[in-house]
Amino acid sequence: MATKIPFKPPQPSAGQPGQDSGESVVLERRTQKVQPPQMYQVVMLNDDYTPMEFVVVVIQEFFNKDLETATQIMLKIHLDGKGVCGVYSKDVAATKVDQVLEAAHKAGHPLQCVAEPVE
Repeated sequence: MATKIPFKPPQPSAGQPGQDSGESVVLERRTQKVQPPQMYQVVMLNDDYTPMEFVVVVIQEFFNKDLETATQIMLKIHLDGKGVCGVYSKDVAATKVDQVLEAAHKAGHPLQCVAEPVE
C-alpha cells in the first residue's frame, strides 16, 4: 500500500504590513435613496342621476369618512363636478375605484370614479 502526501495549494505570501498583495477586493457601500411611491387621488365625478344619499353612503363605506365629511365631499362633487375622496398609493386607489364602480353598478347608478396621479 502506497501512501501519497496530500497536495497543498501554495499559500499566498503575506506581504509586509501596510502593503496590498493585490488579491483582496474592497467593496464600497453606497447609500441608496428611495423615492416615496407615486400617490393617486380618488376622484368621484358628478352626474345628474345618482342620488346624493347614495354618494354619501359610498364615501362613508369605502373611504371611512364620517357623515359630516362625506356630506361635504358630496356637495363639492355636486357643485364643482368632481371631488377628491382620498389619496392613496396606486394599488389602493385602483381598488377603491373598483369598489365604488361595482357598488354603483349593483345599485343601478351611473356614478363614475377615477384615480389620478397627485402632482
